[in-house]
Amino acid sequence: MSKKDNGGLTVIFAYLNEKNRPYSAQDVFNNLQKQHGLGKTAVVKAMEQLALEGKIKEKTYGKQKIYFADQAQFAEVSEADLKAIDSHISDLSTQVQAISQGCRQLDTELKELNSSLTTEEMMSEIKELKAECSGYREHLEKIKSATNHVTPEQKEMVYKERHLYVKEWKKRKRLASDMMGSILEGYPKTKKQFLKLVWRLMRTVKLLCQVPDNVGGSLFTFDLNVNSEGVLCHQNSFQE
Repeated sequence: MSKKDNGGLTVIFAYLNEKNRPYSAQDVFNNLQKQHGLGKTAVVKAMEQLALEGKIKEKTYGKQKIYFADQAQFAEVSEADLKAIDSHISDLSTQVQAISQGCRQLDTELKELNSSLTTEEMMSEIKELKAECSGYREHLEKIKSATNHVTPEQKEMVYKERHLYVKEWKKRKRLASDMMGSILEGYPKTKKQFLKLVWRLMRTVKLLCQVPDNVGGSLFTFDLNVNSEGVLCHQNSFQE
């Protein structure tokens, strides 16, 4: 038997005595292969040899063999000793739970620290915010020092005019939409074709329409007609 095989026997024998619980050859192989580099065949042979030498016990359950340490080598344990061991296990379990809880709390604190800004990053951000605030102050001072302020009365008048113009624009838009809808009910062609027809008609007449150019209430005037030479011409203008 090679030194490696002897080493495997020693490792497996010590492992079974230390754990003192039943294992199959597959279990021992899974538990020891990474740490000791034992192959499955070597583990099976070693456990069979240990069983033949009487160093460990073997039990067969169907097609599976179970191996465990020889209990005769251990001193008998009294009922009091078993209770003491159980009590010790319970104390250790309590300590493990407390330590695990502490680890979870530390892990949470670590995640919070990792997600927060460093001192250098915070100082840089404070510097940027101060510069931004300084720019706002300068802008505010310019506004306060200006002489063309809008009075509350003027502001109110602008809002009223805007409301009036928007209301009128919505009214005209609704009327135009209703008219076009009524026409299209009996029109044999598509809406797009109808709009093209309207545009061609507009080229023969002078159209003056006033619509709100934006929400501010300005009026956009569009003049469209055909000049003396028969060329389409238009003129745009804005009225406040």
